[in-house]
Amino acid sequence: MKTHTVGIIMNGVTGRMGTNQHLLRSIVAIIEQGGVHLGPNEVIMPDPILVGRNEDKLRKLTEITGIEKTTTDLDSVLKDPAYPVYFDAQTTGRRAEAVKKAAVAGKHVYCEKPTATDTATALEIAEACEMAGVKNGVVQDKLWLPGLRKLQRLKEQGFLGKILSVRGEFGYWVFEGDNIPGQRPSWNYRKEDDGGIIVDMLCHWRYVLDNLFGRVRGVSCLGATHIPERVDEEGNPYRCTADDSAYSTFELEGGIVAHFNSSWVTRVRRDDLLTMQVDGTHGSAVAGLRTCRVQHYGTTPKPVWNPDIEQPIDFFDGWQEVPDQEPYDNAFKVQWEMFLKHIAVDAPFPWSLREGAKGVQLAELGLQSWEKRAWVPVPEL
Repeated sequence: MKTHTVGIIMNGVTGRMGTNQHLLRSIVAIIEQGGVHLGPNEVIMPDPILVGRNEDKLRKLTEITGIEKTTTDLDSVLKDPAYPVYFDAQTTGRRAEAVKKAAVAGKHVYCEKPTATDTATALEIAEACEMAGVKNGVVQDKLWLPGLRKLQRLKEQGFLGKILSVRGEFGYWVFEGDNIPGQRPSWNYRKEDDGGIIVDMLCHWRYVLDNLFGRVRGVSCLGATHIPERVDEEGNPYRCTADDSAYSTFELEGGIVAHFNSSWVTRVRRDDLLTMQVDGTHGSAVAGLRTCRVQHYGTTPKPVWNPDIEQPIDFFDGWQEVPDQEPYDNAFKVQWEMFLKHIAVDAPFPWSLREGAKGVQLAELGLQSWEKRAWVPVPEL
């Protein structure tokens, strides 16, 4: 058996997303399955070292995962040739400096998004990796969600016909933290800590729209801070200085119009925490995180407006669920396996830090649109 051992510096995995999605459900899961199999006699095996600022949190991760190697000294491990890959899941404001250090040290870089707090810095770290000649990538996990994979297949098969519009609904009620603890970290609601739903979610919508439907050419975005005060993890009230909701319309190439409502102050009455309805000339589809339902032109009901009678059509009835036609793994794990193949055997990986900068650009332009109360064009990067 030929084994490609890939040492990975995992920085910031003590946080919620880093622990759950990247460590437990991706790297640990890959190790437990015996690595990434390239064939019957060839495998890629990740070899992680966990980096953080809090020794107690690192110790708890060791107990949970069985991964013994940890450190609080990033600079020292960046000098270690046993670890050719640097992964960053820190808060956004800490990312740029660490990524540039890793690039200078000759490490390949994979990191969470947003890759930076502004477009100039996002491009700067992409260029740092390019100048250093290291491979680089950004997490764009939603592309591998089962619901969106099914949607992509429908598009490839021509089921939708010419796509006319995309409508996304994302979010849920995040408790304020006074009598019921909040389920998101308090920094999300402080602008001074790089919080805000526009910065967070427009990065996602950029790669989803660009990869599934067409390049984003313009944006109109209105943000809001609907809840002015929350209570943090220590029970202290604080003022919310970042947006908790975003109402965004995007113009895509090919004349497609997309609209996404993103909110942490909405109560869910839909199929999932994220749903996307795509309407086309031949049919429509509604994708959630795992499911996708379709309605073809030939089975589309013909409603007539008459508010004086009970609605005779059950509009939920006329949709058919797309079956699972292929296996679906955790979306973060799928992309991790692709990046490991990119590192070990030079497999293609188009989701570079330069692609990640496009998401930062859209978020930054969304904030400009809100400030100006105007449509803003999205130029090529």
